Amino acid sequence: MTNPLSLISLKNPWHILATGFGSGLSPIIPGTMGTLAAIPFYLLLVQLPLSWYLVAVVVASLFGIKICQVTSDDMGVHDHGSIVWDEFAGFWIAMLVVPLFNLNPMDWKWLVTGFVLFRFFDMVKPWPIGWLDKRVHGGLGIMIDDIVAGVMAGIVLYFVGQYAGWL
Repeated sequence: MTNPLSLISLKNPWHILATGFGSGLSPIIPGTMGTLAAIPFYLLLVQLPLSWYLVAVVVASLFGIKICQVTSDDMGVHDHGSIVWDEFAGFWIAMLVVPLFNLNPMDWKWLVTGFVLFRFFDMVKPWPIGWLDKRVHGGLGIMIDDIVAGVMAGIVLYFVGQYAGWL
């Protein structure tokens, strides 16, 4: 049986995006490494006006369906751990609270808390995330659980900010 990772080529633009520019190829916690790799891109995106940030996240999410589907098909495995584009989009969704409320994007407490919350929801997969993860397949299935995890993490991030007096 062929190792699915041997079917990945970082010369292939679909694969480079799906693996988060190679971050998902980490032998340990690839999803967390993918989310870490999403941070510098978030720090660039958050400089955009809110409307452009939203457009970028929607495009990344919709385009991510194709990115993940192509790479998953090439690997012959559904949602292989090295596919982390879904973490990129999900994290950017979770961090939407920062541009939405015009907060300082360089304030570490938002970044760290958003990161931890997104990883929590992505790993624990409470309902409906786990339900979606098991029932939706293909590129949409790879993306949807992380999109919902991002939404849930963003909501909790907002309330943490309210409770902690950060807003």
